[in-house]
Amino acid sequence: MPNAAERSDPNRARLRELHSRELSASAIARELGVSKSTISRWAKDEGLAFDRKRTADATAAKSIDLAAGRQRLAEKMLQRAEEALDSLGKPYKVFSFGGRDNTYAEHELTKPPIEVQRNALTMAGIAFDKLSRVVERDPDVTGAESAVRALQAGLDAAAAALRTPPEETPQEE
Repeated sequence: MPNAAERSDPNRARLRELHSRELSASAIARELGVSKSTISRWAKDEGLAFDRKRTADATAAKSIDLAAGRQRLAEKMLQRAEEALDSLGKPYKVFSFGGRDNTYAEHELTKPPIEVQRNALTMAGIAFDKLSRVVERDPDVTGAESAVRALQAGLDAAAAALRTPPEETPQEE
C-alpha cells in the first residue's frame, strides 16, 4: 500500500484528474513525463482502471486489415498462377545467342518445353497450397474459397494436358 507521501504526490493528483478525463495510460504517461508502467502501478495503487475498449477495437481493426491483406495477396497469387497455367497451351518462343559472331536465333514451339510446364505447375501448386491454407485459417476471407476452386480446376486441366505425349522439339538449323 502506498504511504502518505506517495498519495499526496502532485503527479498522483494529476493522474486522478487525467484518468477522470478518460485518457489512456500512455497519454497520461506522456503528459506526466513518466513511463507507462509507472502510470499502471500508480493507477493500481489508487484503485483506478483503464478502459480496454480502445485497445480491443484497435486489435479488431488490425485483424480486419490483416485479413484484407491476405485477401489481396491471395488474389495476386491466384492471378499469377492462372497466367502460368494459361501459358501452357500457348506457343513458346525459344532463342539463343551464340556462334562465332554471337548471332541471335529463335524458334517458336507450339507449346512450352516440359521443364517450363513443370515449373508453371509447381508454381501453381504452391499457390494452391498457400491459398488453401488461407481459406482454412480465415474462412471469412471473401472469395478465397472460390479462388482455390478455380486454381484447382486449372491445375487439373494442366495435368491432363501433360498426360498427352510430348511434342518433338525441332532442331535449330
